[in-house]
Amino acid sequence: MAGYKEIAENGLWKQNPGVVQLLGLCPTLAVTSSVVNGFSLGLLTAIVMAFSNGSVSPVRRLVPEEIRIPVFILIIAALVTVIDLGMNAFANPMHKVLGIFIPLIVTNCIVLARVEAFAAKNPTIPSMLDGFMMGIGLMLVLALLGGIRELVGKGTLFSGFDLALGPWAKVLTLTVLPGYHGFLLAILPPGAFLGLGMLIATRSWLEQRKSAAQPTAPATLAASH
Repeated sequence: MAGYKEIAENGLWKQNPGVVQLLGLCPTLAVTSSVVNGFSLGLLTAIVMAFSNGSVSPVRRLVPEEIRIPVFILIIAALVTVIDLGMNAFANPMHKVLGIFIPLIVTNCIVLARVEAFAAKNPTIPSMLDGFMMGIGLMLVLALLGGIRELVGKGTLFSGFDLALGPWAKVLTLTVLPGYHGFLLAILPPGAFLGLGMLIATRSWLEQRKSAAQPTAPATLAASH
C-alpha cells in the first residue's frame, strides 16, 4: 500500500507531468481554452497511459531489447486508435474540437516515457496505476489551466459540456461574470504560456512553504574529550 501511495503522490504532485516534468506541452498549450477541452483530452490521455502500461508490463521480458521502442509505440498507437474511433462515434462534436490532438497522443512523450521508465520494469498492477495517476495529474493541470483561461477570457466555466454529453448539458455552463466582454489574450496561445507559468510558480511556492514549515532536525554535536 505504501508503494501504491507513493505512485499516486508522484503522479498527482511530486512528478506531475504538466508542472514538474513539463512534458506534453503541445496539448497543454493548445487545447486548454476551456475546462471541458482540457479535462477531456487529459482523461483520454490517462486512459491511454493506464492501458499502455498495463499492456507493456506483462510482455516486457518477451520483447527484444533492440525493438522495444517500436513495439511500445505500436501498442500505444493501437490503443489511441480505439479511443479516437470511440470518440468519433459517441462524442463527435467533442472529437471535432480536440481534432488532431487525439491521434497525437501516440507521440506524446509522457506516454512513452512512463512505458519505458516504469511499465518496462515493474509488474502490471503498479504499472497501470502509475500510468493512470500520471494521466490524472496531467488532466488536473489541463482542466485547471483551461478553467483559468476560460474564466479570464470569457467569464464562464464549463462551457462546451454539451459537446461531450449532449444538448441537455448546456445548463451546466456557469456564467461567473455576467456582461463580461472577455479578454482575448487569455484564449490565445500567449495566455496559455502565462497561465502555465502561474501554475508552475504556485506549485513551487507551495513546496517552498511546505519545506519552510517542516522542523529542522537538531544538529548532532560530537563530544570532545
